[in-house]
Amino acid sequence: MTKLKIGALPDDKPVKVTIDLPAAVHRDLVTYAEAMAGGSGQRIDPAKLIAPMLTRFMATDRGFAKARRASQSLPAGGGEG
Repeated sequence: MTKLKIGALPDDKPVKVTIDLPAAVHRDLVTYAEAMAGGSGQRIDPAKLIAPMLTRFMATDRGFAKARRASQSLPAGGGEG
């Protein structure tokens, strides 16, 4: 079985977001879902991969982590005043 960067899909209350994807990205999501299924016969909805992929991307983006830490360290009100 192929080692993929995202694991099991979390069972969490979703927030509805509608996006348009380039066709190539959608094809890659379909291929990724097939790889996750790994011949088990289980069907994985490619759209359900988007949130874990974004979560993984943001968790490993050092620039984003630095920006998030900086914004969380601001005093209430954004430091204005």
